[in-house]
Amino acid sequence: MPTPAQPRPDHPPYDVAILGAGIAGSILAAILARNGVSTVLVDAGTHPRFAVGESTIPYTSVMLRILAARYRVPEIANLSHFSTMRGKVSSNTGQKKNFGFVYHREGRSQDPREINQFVIPAALSTESHMFRQDTDTYMFNVAVRYGAVPRLASRVTDVEVDGAGVTLAVAGGPEIRARYVVDAGGHSSPLAAKFGLRDAIPQQRTHSRALFTHMVGVKPYDDCPAAASHDNPSPWHQGTLHHIFDGGWLWVIPFDNHKAATNQLCSVGLTLDPRVHPKGELSPEQEFARFLERFPDIAPQFAQAKAARPWVSTGRLQYSSSQVVGDRFCLTSHAAGFVDALYSRGLTNTTDIVNALAWRLIEAARDDDFSAERFAHVQTLQQGLVQAHDDVVSSSFTSFRDYGLWNMTFRMWALGTVLGTLNAQDAYVRFQRSGDPIIWRELESQPHPGALFPASQGFNKITEAAWAACRDVESGLMSPDRATGALLDLLQDESFAPPAFGLADPQNRFYNPNPARMLRTIRWAHTGADPDTGAIVSSALGGFLRSRFQRSA
Repeated sequence: MPTPAQPRPDHPPYDVAILGAGIAGSILAAILARNGVSTVLVDAGTHPRFAVGESTIPYTSVMLRILAARYRVPEIANLSHFSTMRGKVSSNTGQKKNFGFVYHREGRSQDPREINQFVIPAALSTESHMFRQDTDTYMFNVAVRYGAVPRLASRVTDVEVDGAGVTLAVAGGPEIRARYVVDAGGHSSPLAAKFGLRDAIPQQRTHSRALFTHMVGVKPYDDCPAAASHDNPSPWHQGTLHHIFDGGWLWVIPFDNHKAATNQLCSVGLTLDPRVHPKGELSPEQEFARFLERFPDIAPQFAQAKAARPWVSTGRLQYSSSQVVGDRFCLTSHAAGFVDALYSRGLTNTTDIVNALAWRLIEAARDDDFSAERFAHVQTLQQGLVQAHDDVVSSSFTSFRDYGLWNMTFRMWALGTVLGTLNAQDAYVRFQRSGDPIIWRELESQPHPGALFPASQGFNKITEAAWAACRDVESGLMSPDRATGALLDLLQDESFAPPAFGLADPQNRFYNPNPARMLRTIRWAHTGADPDTGAIVSSALGGFLRSRFQRSA
C-alpha cells in the first residue's frame, strides 16, 4: 500500500490520467472524455502496433454494445459485430462463426470423433477476428476526437500519489498531474512496479507459456486430410480453431476467411504447460517446427506457412496482484493479472472492468471524491474475473490429457458462456426498452462478481463441483473417467442446462443453437428452468429474436 505524499497546492489539470493507449485504455478514455471528465492518455509507444488478443466472443460483443449505450459512445458498438468492424473499423478484420476444438494425441492420427464446436448463431451475431493494430488505432482516435489529450511516446518513469492527486514523471518530457490514475498498461504496469503490488507467486492454478506470431500461407484446416471425415456443422476456417493436446493448445485465427478479405495474415500461437513441455534452448521457430513433427495431423496446415513477423516467446504467462485499487489509483484488467488466451476472455474481462470503473470515475470527478472506498467493487470484480477464468482454464488444461474429460469440460464452459452472455443481453434489452440506468446497478450487484454466470447461486455450485473434480484429477485423487462421469451427472440438471442443446448427451459434440433450438429453449425457460435463470434466458433470447425478425422484415 503506497504512502501518500504531502498534497501539492496546485489543482491538477486533468481529472484522470490513463497509462496505456491500447484498446482498454482508449475505450475508457473515450467514455470519460465523452462524459465531461478531463482525461490524458499516456503511452510509451505509438500507433499502429502489433498486439494479440484478437478473437471476440458473444459476451464481449454484448458488453461493447452496453458500453456504447450506457455511456453514449456509439463508436464502441462498431467493434461488436463483424459487419461494422469490416465496414467502419478495418477491412483487415476476419470473421468468427464458431469456436472449433480438434483433439490430438502425439504421434498419432487424429480421431475424427474427437472434435467439438461451439457455433455462434447467425441469428444473434457474427463475431470478429480483430486486426489489433487497426482496432486499437481506431479506438485511440475515437478517444482523441472526444477530447482525451494524447501523450504518446511518453514513458512514465515514476509515480507519486499525494492527497490532491497523482504526479507522473515522464522521460524527456514535462510531468503530468491528474486527480486520479488508471493503469491500463498490461503486464509492465508502472503502478504495480512502483507500489509492489505483484504477487511473488501468482494466485492462478494455470501454468502456461506461449510462442506466437502472424503467418502467411496457413492452409484452412477444412482442406487438410484429417478434416475430410469431420462432421462439424460450421467450417473450421470460419472461426477460431484450437488444436488441443495433453499439456497445451494451438490457436489459429485467420483474417482472410471471408470473400471480401483484404488481409492475408493468420494469427498463430502455441500455448504450453511448462510442467509438461519445459522451455528449452530452441528458438521459437525451432520449437514450433519440432512441435509440428510430433503431431502429424496438425503439420499439414502449416506446410507452406511462413512467419510474417518475428516470433515472440514468453515465460510463464500468469501474474496476479494483491491489490488493484488504492488511494487515487486503479489497475485495469491486464495490468492487474492474466490467466491465458484460452476462450478469448481478455477483452471480455476488460469490458467488464471498464464498465464498472467508468461510472465511478465520472461521479468521482463530479464530486471531487476519489477515495478508495468508492472503487472497492472494482477490486472485487477484478479478482473474481481472474478466479473464474483460472478455474475454467486450469480445468481445461487438466482435461486435455483425456478426451472424455475434455468433452465434458467443453460443455460446462459452453453452458456458462451462454448463460453469462444472455445475462448481459437481458440487461441490455431491458435498458433499450426503458432507458432506466438502475438496470446497470442491478447487473453489478449480482451475487457472483466475475463468474461466468454471476446471477445464479445454483449454477455456480454446479461449476464449482465441476472444477473441483478437475482439481482432484490434477492432484491424482480421481481418475479422468470418474471425473467425466461426475461432470456428466452435473449436466443432467435441466434447471440450468437447456435440453434443446443436448449438453447431457456425450455423443453430441457440437453446440449449435439454431433458431428452432432457441425457440425450444425459450419454452424451457418458462417451464423447466430455474426461475431466475428462466426469466433471464426468456428476456434475452426473445429480444435477440425480435430484433432479428425486425431486421428481416
